[in-house]
Amino acid sequence: MRGPSMAMRAALLVLVSVFLMTLDHRQQHLEAMRATIAVVLYPLEYLVSLPASAGTWASDAFAARSHLISENESLRSRQLELEARLLKFDALLAENSRLREMLQSPRKVDERLLVAELLAVDMDPFKRQAVLNKGSRAGVYRGHPVLDAKGVMGQVTEVSPISSVAMLITDPSHAIPVQVNRSGLRAIALGTGEADRLELPHIPNNADIRVGDLLVTSGLDRRFPPGYPVAEIQHIDKDPTQPYASIVARPTAELERVREVLLIWPDHLAETTDSQGAPAKDAPEADAPEPDAQEASPS
Repeated sequence: MRGPSMAMRAALLVLVSVFLMTLDHRQQHLEAMRATIAVVLYPLEYLVSLPASAGTWASDAFAARSHLISENESLRSRQLELEARLLKFDALLAENSRLREMLQSPRKVDERLLVAELLAVDMDPFKRQAVLNKGSRAGVYRGHPVLDAKGVMGQVTEVSPISSVAMLITDPSHAIPVQVNRSGLRAIALGTGEADRLELPHIPNNADIRVGDLLVTSGLDRRFPPGYPVAEIQHIDKDPTQPYASIVARPTAELERVREVLLIWPDHLAETTDSQGAPAKDAPEADAPEPDAQEASPS
């Protein structure tokens, strides 16, 4: 119990502390000692702060996971929406490309044109017909030529105010005057009922016609303008015992795949149409196709 009192000891320690702080502040003699003590105490500080750090990390992890899940669902929904729009965009792009191709396909750019869409296709194997979404209100008339971007498809046979029916060139009852683009040989192309087959009857064995020749409209029927592609010769069978060759041609038009078509006005009717696009009252109306009346002996 002997020795300095507690007040004396406290005052002494205060003086020593002030002296050491002043010495350290001015001379930095205790820097190495403080660094050593910090290294020794770091594990203890880490253990003390570990529970709080673990709680903060867990909270951030769960919050980040929830946010990522929500963001992922939102991105998936957005992706599906954009993919759906992209599909529509691709369809519109393809449709625009087809329309541009069709509008550039005619040989004579000064002819009047009308774009129509197919509403239905007759699946009867003995008929090749299609329903169009344009009728007499748009100026469509019986006998109106129908084309696509590759060539002649057929002609209109029935007309109503808002729709019409077109007979394709492959219909068994359809015939169209054509000529060989290379040699000028004239013929009649008859439908067979098959989607990719036309026949050319009454062609002599010695006629100037070859496989690969392009058949175009001759314009002699005053229904189809001249110069439009119709078909390409695929097969020629010349039998010496027969007076005529057996000739098969493939239509150039995509009859089974096209969705948009072109309706064109021949020159003699384009000049007599009114401002609404319909034939004028004094303009002759073309009749439905009559193969027997159209056929003629090719020269």
